[in-house]
Order: sequence, then structure tokens, then C-alpha cells
Amino acid sequence: MLQTHLHIRNELGVFGEETACNLLTQKGYTIRERNLKVSDKEIDIVAENNTHIVFVEVKTRTGDYVRKPEEYVNIEKQRNMAYAANVYIKHNCVEKAYRFDIIGILVDSKTHEIKELTHLEDAFCPPMRTVGKITFSGQSRWKTRVSRRRYSTN
Repeated sequence: MLQTHLHIRNELGVFGEETACNLLTQKGYTIRERNLKVSDKEIDIVAENNTHIVFVEVKTRTGDYVRKPEEYVNIEKQRNMAYAANVYIKHNCVEKAYRFDIIGILVDSKTHEIKELTHLEDAFCPPMRTVGKITFSGQSRWKTRVSRRRYSTN
């Protein structure tokens, strides 16, 4: 039973990533990588348009869940994506602006048709440490807010 569940879940994930790639391609993005692995971290899709390199997490769920698929990207996943993205940017000497998107796909559990397809651009600003000299703008904003709060005399 568990193996069947995992097989169905894997097929759903593959279907979701394929759907997300098609959506991005229709929007004019070029797919650079799929299932990018850095150590034990993974990014589902690395895409690019004229202005950005985009790191995409794809969440596909059936209609049996209470929350929307994109709500399942937790802080740990964001950190892992940020780490992998940072290594990718440094390794490939990427000089474009970057962002983190989430594509949520809700599939009907009986008919297997797509009920909802959501593309959240610039979905989160990752909380992470840096690798090399690359820093994420969100981290510096976060540090500024924290240092103001911590050392404020008011």
C-alpha cells in the first residue's frame, strides 16, 4: 500500500513539474535546469527570462487537501532553495537579478484534471546565510530590521 501511495505521489509530482515547465515556457521563460540538486537540497526548476534567473518550487496536490499547494513551502524549504540557488549563482557566474517563485497546482483526485494553477512570482525572500560573497537582498533587509530593533534606544 505504501509503495503504491509513493508511486502515485511521484507521478503527481512529475506531472506537476511538467505542467509548470509548460506554463513557464508559454510565458516566455527558458528552462535552464530541472531537479537541480546541491548536496541534499533541491530546486524543481531553474528558469530564465530577459530580466531574471528564477528558482521555482512546484507544489502539486489533489483536491483532498485543506490548504492551497503553494502554502506548503515552509521556511526550511525556503532556506534549502536559497542555499542551492546561491551555489548555482556562484558556480554559473550568474549576473542577472534573481527571484524565487512558487507554482501551485491543484488536481482533481478523481478526474485528474487541473482545477487550479497558480504562479506566484517573487513568492518569498529567503532567510539564509551567504555562500562566498553573494548575498541576497532580503537578508540585508532582515539584518537591518533586526539591528534597528535590537540596538534602538526608543
